[in-house]
Formats: sequence, structure tokens, C-alpha cells
Amino acid sequence: MKWIFDYLKPLSKRIAVGISVKTLGTLAELLIPFLLSYILEHVIAQNEIKRIVFFGIIMALCAVTASVGNVIANRMAAKTTMMFSTQMRKNLFIKTLSLSPRSTDRFTIPSLESRITSDTYNVQNFIGMMQRMGIRAPILLLGGTVITMLMDSKLALVMLATLPLIFIVVYSISRMGVPLYTKVQQSVDGMVRVVREDAQGIRVIKALSKVDYENKRYDKANRTLRKNETRAGIIMGVVNPVMTLLMNLGIVAVVLASAYFVADKSSSATTVIAFMQYFTLISMAMMSLSRMFVMYTKCAASAKRISLVMEEENELVLCEDDDKGDKSFHVSFEDVSFSYLGKKDNLKNISFSLKKGESLGIIGATGSGKSTVLRLLMRFYDADSGTVRINGRDVRSYTSEELSAMFGVVFQNDFIYADTIEENIRFGRDIPSEDIIEAAKTAQAHDFISSFAEGYAHPVSTGGTNLSGGQRQRLLISRAIAAKPEILILDDSSSALDYKTDANLRAALGKSLPDSTVITVAQRVSSVKSCDLILVIEDGAIIGSGKHEELLESCPEYKEISDSQMGGAFLD
Repeated sequence: MKWIFDYLKPLSKRIAVGISVKTLGTLAELLIPFLLSYILEHVIAQNEIKRIVFFGIIMALCAVTASVGNVIANRMAAKTTMMFSTQMRKNLFIKTLSLSPRSTDRFTIPSLESRITSDTYNVQNFIGMMQRMGIRAPILLLGGTVITMLMDSKLALVMLATLPLIFIVVYSISRMGVPLYTKVQQSVDGMVRVVREDAQGIRVIKALSKVDYENKRYDKANRTLRKNETRAGIIMGVVNPVMTLLMNLGIVAVVLASAYFVADKSSSATTVIAFMQYFTLISMAMMSLSRMFVMYTKCAASAKRISLVMEEENELVLCEDDDKGDKSFHVSFEDVSFSYLGKKDNLKNISFSLKKGESLGIIGATGSGKSTVLRLLMRFYDADSGTVRINGRDVRSYTSEELSAMFGVVFQNDFIYADTIEENIRFGRDIPSEDIIEAAKTAQAHDFISSFAEGYAHPVSTGGTNLSGGQRQRLLISRAIAAKPEILILDDSSSALDYKTDANLRAALGKSLPDSTVITVAQRVSSVKSCDLILVIEDGAIIGSGKHEELLESCPEYKEISDSQMGGAFLD
């Protein structure tokens, strides 16, 4: 949890002021029982009204100071906590976005979501509680103990005899809390995963009448969470009852001892009254401390999960270029092999070269490694062996900013957010409206966009659910080409388009982006047949390479795919 202090340092002055105000209010609260005892024992007996009123006013001022001080300190604590948590969540979100795909795969998206939400909430609650109770409770505990020792050391020792037992109970149970709440948060990850998957696939679930099945799947995740929360709650719930029991036993012991001491005239009734008030304050402080220990266990578990993300190192480090690349080629793969899990190669000895402005088509069965080629080119992952180059330079020698500026990309499972069509195409970039319209025309999207009453201001729902599949794909292609990228990647991005629209799109791309290198991954031969180079990939290896006519002669697998798609596949 050391990283938390790095976030609190910029707020140290504000925290110091809040602590000072809280301390002043708590000390004023501590004085009230002592003043009451003094009034009862020394002022009332003298029957001096002025002194009684004077000390009464002092008690009232102490009460007001305590109340106002606590209110001000709590308001400052709330604002400080919000500032802390806002910065923490912001940095965690930025870190999450900057994680490498391999790290993201390892953490999983649902787990990252719960860390940004519920885990940060647990840390935020603890920081807020520490500023509210973490100052008041120790002062009441220590201050009350010191004052009672000064007032009557014998009664104070009777009271203090219960404190070691309380600390032992709290410490023992709190040690069990961290692993328990870690397991609870892991269960939250599982439940978030189900919710996320069902929210994304709600239409498929309803179409296939699998609502009951998904309800059972969610119920299973919910029961697992309930089981872990119940176990943690039962164990951590022991703290308060045990503390209450020990504190009540302490009160009984103090009452019995005070009765004996008063009867023996070694103590006075007024001292006992004040003593019981201090004992109540100390009991409240101990209860607050027990709550903080419970919150600490949640915070420690969540802070550890957050720190794992924040401390995750990016394995995609910047490397020096070896100056061995052929700069006449725009994109080249040199004997590249890669494995996601380090067991079986997902790509084996991939080699090809493209000059600037040329086009590459990649075709193959599902899971053959087509999209993996693209991920290595964009450096989502680093090759295990071989070299991927752009303009003759090793992709590992480019910064992430340099690489991202080169590409326009449409993925198989791309996303659309809730905004207008224009803003979805612009995607936060400084692209004028004229270029957006031009991109939409190239992507064959202008006609359907213009058919809406609002045109490019037409609102799109999250995921583009109010658009057809073909409309979504054309909108995404418009986004990819709007900034006129150096390298355009189309990963199975025309699967929902009819053959004629697909052919028109390919012809328009050639005119609109003549200097861009275009890489197309597709299942249809018609989408790649006009490419300058076509790769046929099977089980991560290239089994055919060349132009369409050459592959029909040299690659039986390609010819089989082509023949199976003859019915309208070769529209020009």
C-alpha cells in the first residue's frame, strides 16, 4: 500500500489542516467529562452561580468546538478523498489503456473493470475513514486513557486490562481478512465477466432463447460471490461482537471496582461519573478502530490488486534498429514465428515484402493466424523470432505514437460508441468535415448516411445497434481511411457487404489512397483477388503466395476456396 502515499503527498497540506481541525475538535470533546467532574466536585459544592455559569459556558464552547471541528474536518476529508480517488482512478484507467495486449489477456477485461470500479472504491472508503476516524479514535483512546490514569489510576488499570485482549482479537481476525476479501474481489471479477458478456450478446441470447441459460450462469457467479462474501462477513463480523463483549466486561469490572473504591472512600462518585463517560468515549474509539481494521482488510486486498496493474511492466520495450532492413520495401516480414502461450507456434516462418502503395490479401481458415500477422505488424505483440519491418526499420524501434500514426485499422470486432455518425468517424481526431464526407464516400457509406434526416449528425447507439451490419462496417471503414493512413488494415471488414458494394469499395480505395499500402484479411476470394500479393495461411504457415492467377495454378487450397465461391464471387 506504499503507492497510496504517493497520491496523498500533493494533498499533504490540505490533509494537515484537516488533521489539525480534527485534533482540536477531539481534544475539546475530551475536556467535557473532565469539566463535568470538576464542576460536580469543586464548583457546585461552593454554590457559586457565577462559577457554575462560567464553567457551563466553557463546556458549551467545548461542545460547539467539537461539533464544528468535526463537521469542518469531515467536509475537508470528503473533498480530499474525492481528489485522491479521482487521480487514482484516472491513472489506473490510463495504465489500463497502455497495457500490452499480452498483459490485458493475463488480467482479463472483467478483472480490470472491477479494479477500476469496486477496488478503487474500497481504497477510497478507507482513505476517507482514516481522515475521519483515524485521527479521532486514537486521540480519544490515548487521551481518555491518560486522563483516567490521572483521575484514578486504580480504575484506569481495571479498564485497561481488557484492551490487550481487544487488540489481539482485532489483529488476529484482520490478518484473515486480506485473503478473504481478495477472494471476494475475484468473485466480483467473475460476475462482471458474465454481465459484460451478456450485455454484449443480448440480441443473440434472445434470438436463441437462451435467457434462462444465461440467468443460471449469472446465478452461479452470484452464488459464488455470495458464498465468499458471506464467509468473509461472518469471520470479519466477529470483531464487533467480541469487542462489545470485552468492553461490556470492562464496564462491569469498572462498576464493581468503583463501587468498592467509593465505599472505601478511596474514590468519589463524581470521579466515577466522569470515568464512565471516558470509558464510553474509549469504547466508541475502540469500535471505530475495529471498523477501520475491517475496512483496512478490504483496502489492502484491493490496493494489492490495483498495484499489480500499476506496476505491470510493458514488455514491448523500445529497441535499436539493426540497420539491416531493405528500405525499398514498405512492409516486410523476415522469417517471423510467434506463439501466444509459448507452447505451440501460432505463426511459423512467415516471410513477405510489400512496396509502398501495394496491396496484400491474406486468406485462410478461421484460426489459421491471419489476424496474428496484423497484430505483429502493429506491434501488439513482439515476434518470438524473425523481424517485422516498416520502411526497412524494425517495428520495435518505433515509438507507439509513431506506429499508431501510420495505421488506419478496421478490426473484426471493432467498436462504435454512442454519439453522432460524424463523431464516430472523426474519433476524437482533428479531421475536417470535408475529409469525413470524402472518407464516407470512399467507404460507400455516404448514401445511407445521407438518407437519415440528420445526415452525419444522426445519433448512433452504443455498439451501433441501430445500424445494420453492413452500415456498421462501412462506418468503421470510413473511420479508418478518414486520416489518410500510410498503412490501411482491413481485418475481415467487408463480410457484411454484398459483392457489388465490396467491389465498389475496393475500386474507390485504389483511387482515394493510391500511396497507401493496403492489407486485407478476408474469407472471400473476391475481396483479395485484385491484390498485388495474396498469402494463403494454414495452421500459422504460408502454404501459398502470389497473385490470384498464380495461386489458382500453384495452390490447390486456394483453388478449392475460389471454386467454392464461383457463384457471384468474381464481380468486378
